[in-house]
Amino acid sequence: MASETMTNVPVHVSMIMDGNGRWAKERGKERVFGHFEGVESVRACVEAAVEAGVKYLSIYAFSEENWNRPQEEVLALMGLMVKAMAAEMEKLNANGVRFMVVGNRKRLDDELNKTIDECMAMTAHNDTLTLIVFLSYSGKWDILNAAKKMAQEIVAHPERAEEIMSMGVDGFDVYLATAGIPDPDLIVRTSGECRLSNYLLWQGAYSELLFVDTLWPDFRKEEFRAALEHYSKRDRRYGKVK
Repeated sequence: MASETMTNVPVHVSMIMDGNGRWAKERGKERVFGHFEGVESVRACVEAAVEAGVKYLSIYAFSEENWNRPQEEVLALMGLMVKAMAAEMEKLNANGVRFMVVGNRKRLDDELNKTIDECMAMTAHNDTLTLIVFLSYSGKWDILNAAKKMAQEIVAHPERAEEIMSMGVDGFDVYLATAGIPDPDLIVRTSGECRLSNYLLWQGAYSELLFVDTLWPDFRKEEFRAALEHYSKRDRRYGKVK
């Protein structure tokens, strides 16, 4: 296992899951078929992360921009998420996995939000791995929303305005949707595309980036372990000289 061979295991690995539609098209199927198969890849990566000793695994499931996709596909994706969450929670709970959803949940329907709340409550005490699903999320939305929260706090507490304004980078983190979650050490994007697509723009400032050609439905344990091996050979300097 990766944990037995690597000494430099990332604390937080984040996945930009890309290629479901192309994977389905190559097989003469509808795009939603690729999304269904992609759930198997999420399951495989969760298992591989636990085995390797990764503490946080996050996945970019649905961006704010994805709302512009055909309504039929959006509805199918939302239905898939409800079913997948409900089906996986018992197993995740049994394996000590904490489940979280981060994003603009105001845009989600009541059924999905209810399922999310139930799943998060069920697994809140777990600490083997935290699985974070970024849903209806974008980096620009997150930063803008954080700035609004900061401004609202200054208006509500003018006597603390100077203190709040001088908190610096670490102080701004508390206003982000990811407050309390460590920044990703490694961000992996599948399908050969080499961009972040408005994902974790603040949090990923010093993340190691890895772009792989594998389409997401084909990204399983072996591919996840290979990504960890690749990360273990990186030299992270954070702008310093070593």
